[in-house]
Amino acid sequence: MRNFFRFIEKYHFFLLFLVFETLALYLVVNYNEYQNKTFISTSGRFTASILEISGSLKNYFSLKKSNDELSRENAFLRTQLQAYTGGVQPNNYFSSKEFEILSEDKFNFRQAKVVNNSVNKKYNYITLNKGSKKGLKPDMGVITARGLVGVVQNVSSHYSTAISLLHTRLKISAKLKDSNFFGSLEWDGKSYRHVYLNEIPSHAPVNIGEAVVTSGYSTIFPEGILIGTIDDINLGEGEGFYKIKVKLSVDFKSITYVEVAEKITGLEQKALEKQNKDD
Repeated sequence: MRNFFRFIEKYHFFLLFLVFETLALYLVVNYNEYQNKTFISTSGRFTASILEISGSLKNYFSLKKSNDELSRENAFLRTQLQAYTGGVQPNNYFSSKEFEILSEDKFNFRQAKVVNNSVNKKYNYITLNKGSKKGLKPDMGVITARGLVGVVQNVSSHYSTAISLLHTRLKISAKLKDSNFFGSLEWDGKSYRHVYLNEIPSHAPVNIGEAVVTSGYSTIFPEGILIGTIDDINLGEGEGFYKIKVKLSVDFKSITYVEVAEKITGLEQKALEKQNKDD
């Protein structure tokens, strides 16, 4: 209290000046029509600006919730879509006529958020905020609306880690969208924007800009998930297979939300294929 009185005593002339200035401004605005209209107009614009800034801040802080809800809806819709498309996923490289029932494979999709990610290591991993309590298991595929991301490897109750496509030991079965020639896709440990598709025979028609998609020859990914587009084609002298440089459709530096794919009949397929190996 003593400090308050000291403050008043020290600045009483300035405070008195503010009081008189406020009173004078009130009288001018209140008893002069022109000044009154000007003040109302100015204060209205100021208030509108404050409300606009406040609304923008509110929208910004609500983006997390909106994105989370949108991601869950995408996962649900992708699961529902499986019943009609039989596994082929829509993107900019496919026409609506191609969404016919081409396969009996069915997948369920679960939404998750990326809580940790790396792109500059030899073996990159992605950590998701969902685990076994939400139905995640090893060997589930991880994708986004833009394309393929990786494969779930380890799972705890509330978290899981996935091998990123940017992992030099991960190989994915992929194919050329136009001709269906398939090969093995892998990362060379260099650019986070490119991977390489190998084992495509030299007689296959290959074109710059052509889409590369998942082949569907596994229990991990549905057929037709976009991986990227052909950026460069190399065929060494005397070699029978192309080395195709693929520009990834997913920017791995900006992944936030993903969908985890589970093949409903995956265990049955794995058990049957295991019998062939045992034989």
